[in-house]
Amino acid sequence: MERMWAPWRMAYINNISNTPPQEGCIFCSAWKENDDRERLVLTRSGHSLIMLNRYPYSGGHLMVAPSRHVSDMDDLSDTEILDLMQCVRRAHNLLKAACSPHGFNMGINLGKAGGAGIEDHMHVHIVPRWNGDTNFMSVVGDVRVIPEGLQETYDRLAEKIKAGA
Repeated sequence: MERMWAPWRMAYINNISNTPPQEGCIFCSAWKENDDRERLVLTRSGHSLIMLNRYPYSGGHLMVAPSRHVSDMDDLSDTEILDLMQCVRRAHNLLKAACSPHGFNMGINLGKAGGAGIEDHMHVHIVPRWNGDTNFMSVVGDVRVIPEGLQETYDRLAEKIKAGA
């Protein structure tokens, strides 16, 4: 029998079971608050922010959200949509530099029927992918194994941003 050790997961498990759900919008709170590391915000632009997903599909899963609370792309000005997409490109390049993924999934889920977990504040997912990152755990156990903790990933990405990535 093989053993899989993921001791960092205990902090995640304890947080899920002991922390009540956050009130309000995570993106608006992240934009207004000043505790970027706690909120997993990596950087801000004039109209958008880049942050780690607290419940990632894979390590390094980022989200880019406009600063304004809108549910649809049509509600963004041309300046805001350009800024959002420039941040998507920056997030993509950051992950390429920091994680060397073999590919990416990028997407926008609009509305509940479209798969949006946060319906009221549109955002873009940037998910790094590696050959072989799907295995029997995902298929049989409906479990994803993410080999690095969120704070470690945050620190690594934040360091790349400081270095100019």
